[in-house]
Amino acid sequence: MKTTIYLADLVLTMNASREVVPSGAIAVRGQTVHRVGAAADLIAAIPEAEVVDLTGHVLMPGLVNSHHHSGVLRGTAEHLPVWEWLRLHIDPMHRVLRPDEAEAAAWLCYAEGLLSGTTTVIDMWRYMEGSARAASALGNRLVSVNYVGAHPDHNYFDTLDDNERMLRDWSGAAGGRITPWVGLEHLFYADMEGRSRAMHLAREYDTGIYMHCSESQVELQQWHNEFGVRPMMALERLGFFDVPRTMIAHAVWLDNEEVNLIADRGVGVSHNPVSNMKLASGMAPVAEMLAAGVNVGIGTDGEKENNNLDMFEEMKVASLLGKLRAMDAAAMDSWTVLEMATIGGARAIGQADRIGSIEAGKQADFIAVRTGTPRTTPFITEGPYANVHHNLVHAVRGSDVTTTVVAGDVVVRDGRLCNADLSEIIDRAAATVPGLFARRREYLDSVGEPHGLFV
Repeated sequence: MKTTIYLADLVLTMNASREVVPSGAIAVRGQTVHRVGAAADLIAAIPEAEVVDLTGHVLMPGLVNSHHHSGVLRGTAEHLPVWEWLRLHIDPMHRVLRPDEAEAAAWLCYAEGLLSGTTTVIDMWRYMEGSARAASALGNRLVSVNYVGAHPDHNYFDTLDDNERMLRDWSGAAGGRITPWVGLEHLFYADMEGRSRAMHLAREYDTGIYMHCSESQVELQQWHNEFGVRPMMALERLGFFDVPRTMIAHAVWLDNEEVNLIADRGVGVSHNPVSNMKLASGMAPVAEMLAAGVNVGIGTDGEKENNNLDMFEEMKVASLLGKLRAMDAAAMDSWTVLEMATIGGARAIGQADRIGSIEAGKQADFIAVRTGTPRTTPFITEGPYANVHHNLVHAVRGSDVTTTVVAGDVVVRDGRLCNADLSEIIDRAAATVPGLFARRREYLDSVGEPHGLFV
């Protein structure tokens, strides 16, 4: 089997010892990492290997975007708190969204992710067969989460039948890059029958359940009204932590008892700092969750609540917001944030044995980040002022990624997609917008001001 050696100024492995290899290299065979070490040693040991010279770069694991919604509403749903934002913009869009529009949005967002270093995306979106086709073609790894509403009042999302079709038809597709989960937009978007079936599907297909929860403070009263307890206690009581894996997005308004509960039950969390700031949802207790042993990843959330999918920007904001919340400049340090964006996200979705770090036997998912830029100068790899990890979190941007490799395949080379034409993707997505917006306006005009879940 052919071996390819990628050599660079430094390999940041994100393994358990946070090993960095100056003048390092990664040897790839097939889909997996064969060896990691000094470039000279690997070239001498495998003289027949093809060598890809990425001098002027850092090689690091591909980023895991642990919460995302594809879409084409960027910059058009602004300056509203989360439930008003849902009521006036997002839910009406879902009522009129068409499959071809959803697929075009997925192509656009996955392309943006790959170009900025995201190799794995957990996408809660609609008509997920189209999303799976996009990921299969572009080359990213996808955890597909159908945006399900299983309640008579919220029947304008995907259904659990749609979700089961994904589980049945797409599990393990694209060489293992597609992993469908069960999705609930929110627990209150499902009735008791829907909640029970969601848990049944997760158990039947040995997969996870993913939902939004504890995003805004206003939710807490709704949970208390229905269950008399806080959200995590209610989910425990209902059995949502008894499925193979559970993951929640946001987790902003957890108290200490809830944090300890989800740590004990192995629940994954996506921290989405830019979205939480933009929608004024609050500051999640990330440090407390990490200290308790919760597997916390980092997510961009959707294009409309961010308004970009740059995980490097998300890392910087996660670090800064953590410092502000604690009023401690040492809080949420660079290594911690890098771990959340790589191996932490992999743990949260139960794939840490396959992705999230650069180690022999794991999937060859990694990216090359330029070092010869003003943002990364000085570039110090060793000694008391070693700063590569700090610069990756606080200085680098997604546009500094030049190469993206997923399962051993180069899917971005020299900053360009290998498997699609970006201009065609952009044009296709842009062409959907006038019709989608017109139909949404027609719906809003027909019903007057719609009512939301908590208003």
